[in-house]
Amino acid sequence: MKLHTLKPAAGSIKTRKRIGRGPGSGRGGTSTRGHKGAKQRSGYKKKIGFEGGQMPLQRRLPKFGFKNINRVEYKAINVSTLQTLAEEKNLTTIGLEELRAAGFISKNQLVKILAKGELTAKVDVAAHAFSKKAEEIITAAGGTVTKL
Repeated sequence: MKLHTLKPAAGSIKTRKRIGRGPGSGRGGTSTRGHKGAKQRSGYKKKIGFEGGQMPLQRRLPKFGFKNINRVEYKAINVSTLQTLAEEKNLTTIGLEELRAAGFISKNQLVKILAKGELTAKVDVAAHAFSKKAEEIITAAGGTVTKL
């Protein structure tokens, strides 16, 4: 053991600044907050997007567009997906549980069946919505369509 290898015990040195503990600490007086203004006072909290009084970006940019709050969003599942699912799992009915188990949808998603691909398997399909063409393809293959 030599003097140049000595170190204090782990956790014994505090790294936090102790502010407002008098002039001898080097962080007394204004306690690192500067002189005057909102930041110097207690309870100061900067608003999100505040740019020091300059007109904020979200107010400088033009506003456009429309967001429909009543929009219903569906997870699109193609007829070709139903075909592969029916072949792999040997299914005659495909509903939300089967699609969840296969990992195509998550718990609260609404499902719409679309007409991309071909369907040769006779399957009874239950979903929230169908395109007209998808309904035709499923019924032409001998299956049934159930809207939930």
